[in-house]
Amino acid sequence: MPGLADHFRNVLIGGAVGDALGLPREGLSRRRAGRLFGNPPLRHRLILGRGMISDDIEHACMVAQALLASGGEPNAFAASLAWRLRFWFAALPAGVGMATAKACIKLWLGFSPQHSGVWSAGNGPAMRAAILGAYAWNDLPQLASLVAGSTQLTHRDPAAQHGAMAIALAAALAVRCGQENRSVDAGEYVALAGAYLASTPMLSLIEDAVQKARAGLTLQEYLESRGLGRGISGYVNHTAPACLFAWLASPTDFRSALEQVIVAGGDADSTGAIVGALAGLSAGRQSIPREWVSGIVEWPRSVRWIEGLANRLADDCEAPVKSRRAAAMFWPGVLPRNMGFLVIVFAHGLRRLLPPY
Repeated sequence: MPGLADHFRNVLIGGAVGDALGLPREGLSRRRAGRLFGNPPLRHRLILGRGMISDDIEHACMVAQALLASGGEPNAFAASLAWRLRFWFAALPAGVGMATAKACIKLWLGFSPQHSGVWSAGNGPAMRAAILGAYAWNDLPQLASLVAGSTQLTHRDPAAQHGAMAIALAAALAVRCGQENRSVDAGEYVALAGAYLASTPMLSLIEDAVQKARAGLTLQEYLESRGLGRGISGYVNHTAPACLFAWLASPTDFRSALEQVIVAGGDADSTGAIVGALAGLSAGRQSIPREWVSGIVEWPRSVRWIEGLANRLADDCEAPVKSRRAAAMFWPGVLPRNMGFLVIVFAHGLRRLLPPY
């Protein structure tokens, strides 16, 4: 039976792999991305056959650190995450979403975590939700409070919170099934979502995705039925159901679930990070191709550091007497890393302007 450290490592490393593999395809249509980077089997294509993470997993790591610092108390968690977002934004990350950027500016201007969010239904809260589900899998009321606090920091549209809760509940179910040594069941997930998302558009979208998955549709066929054949947008009502479809169709096959959602195009780093996190939980670390993990070249948030963060969070959950100190990271290295990353992303963007079309 997997322990907490295994679950935390799987959700963070699985998400990091999905983020890194999807990043080169971000914003491209399915057809254009296929022309530039080929079809499965996927490999890292950002720079010289290597990959890097983006804001998706940076946010997940900040959530884990805020959980460490707060012990999971919702108000303390939101306050800790707010400070981390402030300094993350000050280090000039590349590709930050508009809603998150505005929220970070409001935080620096003195707005409280409860009032810093802007009206948006983007993917930000959903991309940092899986680690919350893995953390509070056996206390769903606490999970709902943590998701609300994480969401309100940056996004005020109720759809953003519903989408984040849908992903968090999926992660919680994956951990529960892992603890009980059984497979994830789509019907059980729909029932769980119904208890927390009743009468919301998100629940209807989840039910539709599960129904079409059971009917044998491929992810691409499902996306075309929703008018998303060119790619999955950054709107959470598009992203969350598509990610759940890919995950529930292949919960024990990490490669299949991840490749399907990444080649679909659109917001491929966020969809990759979400599906990678969920599939990492349900399929386990042994299912994540080693070359995908070893191909991530990062610093100071290296794979080794992320694994250490997961271990630290597990130790914190299992020991009642804690120092409430977050995992240390070499913060002076973040700004130069971001500057180098920006150059790589710019060069990559120029490459995407060239043939083949």
